Amino acid sequence: MDDQNDKESGISAVQCLSLNPSTPGQPLDSTLCSPPSEQPSTPPHRSHDPSNNLKRSDPFQFGSRYLLPTDDVFEFNAWDHVETDETYNLHAETQYTNQRQNPVSTYDKHRFNADPEKWWNRFYTNNTSNFFKDRKWLHQEFPILRGVTAQDAGPKVVLEIGAGAGNTAFPIMKANENEDLLLHACDFSRKAVELIRSSPLYNAPSSKGRIEATVWDVSSAELPEGLNENGVDVVLLIFIFSALSPQQWEAAVRNVYRLLKPGGEVCFRDYGRGDLAQVRFKKGRWMEENFYVRGDGTRVYFFGQDELRDIWIQKKSAGTATTDIEIQEPHEASKLASNDSTNSDTIGEDEVSVREDGEEHIQVPAFEIVSLGVDRRLLINRQRQLKMYRCWMQGRFRKPSLPLSSHSPWSCDEMHPLAKSRKNDSP
Repeated sequence: MDDQNDKESGISAVQCLSLNPSTPGQPLDSTLCSPPSEQPSTPPHRSHDPSNNLKRSDPFQFGSRYLLPTDDVFEFNAWDHVETDETYNLHAETQYTNQRQNPVSTYDKHRFNADPEKWWNRFYTNNTSNFFKDRKWLHQEFPILRGVTAQDAGPKVVLEIGAGAGNTAFPIMKANENEDLLLHACDFSRKAVELIRSSPLYNAPSSKGRIEATVWDVSSAELPEGLNENGVDVVLLIFIFSALSPQQWEAAVRNVYRLLKPGGEVCFRDYGRGDLAQVRFKKGRWMEENFYVRGDGTRVYFFGQDELRDIWIQKKSAGTATTDIEIQEPHEASKLASNDSTNSDTIGEDEVSVREDGEEHIQVPAFEIVSLGVDRRLLINRQRQLKMYRCWMQGRFRKPSLPLSSHSPWSCDEMHPLAKSRKNDSP
């Protein structure tokens, strides 16, 4: 169960690095992100004075405390962008070897993979919204959320996949000023959706915009109830992709692509390879490389940066799928968005190409990588003199835009989902 808390134990410091692969490591804010030696004496991120430190900021500002060779590592409880040391690396490799030598039994592997919803339903039955902390850092890490929740943003649709107990959805709604915002929160756990719907914050009279919560599995053949293809502005995937098996990634990416408007974005954050949560798994938890089952039966995968890039630009087939995938560049992928087929059980004609040898190939939608970075933090237990290395992946992926001549996400006789729901609510 401690692994669940790892989701909230560290917030991203990625904002201080340029995540564009063409300009790695370039600071976004030279004042906030410059090494301490370049800043005034006792800057806020190194101050122990309660009246002059970053703990007073709202939201809390991360990413500015660099560990220098002259620093006492145990002076503060966290350091940003710290690479793992040799001792940790050796310990991690020893752990991985032990994990592989003591995997989950074949019976248990099937049991945990066959019905993952069952285990998440149990989890949310035993753990309510108080188990997690609200993710108040979302607007800080993903500025696009400021845009869609602004007062004059107009009709916008945000889809959160893997909404859990609402610890992402409700902070967004609290900060929302857009009367025309629809936040659709979905989870494949029925108990999680019940927690959201039973919250006093669910469509509270004082809130602006509207929130809807439904049960949906992102890897299923159907789209979420009430949402259309090419109708979503922003998709949130916050510590949910890791709960899928590698065999489900391809279907999940395809569904996200179908739902997003051309030019729409995915905001992604999840576990990175080598994170302490991965290293500390004991025997009987390893299911396949980088994929584990926790003590409560829920699953978790730990991603590498290149692996994620390949998944979202579809340079290779995800998981163990046997389909022969034709690689697409982002500009080629935009052609798929014009496919009006709503039959999710079949593959549209535009998604099939024929090689010279006559074999058919399925074209998988490709996203543009806006940013993709590794967020490393060194957490310190100063009392016990312990160092804990954490690693998360954070990225933004964009569905390629279509020419202006292409069809609109909503045709003339269709209504914005929010307008439709309000019409249904009117007397």
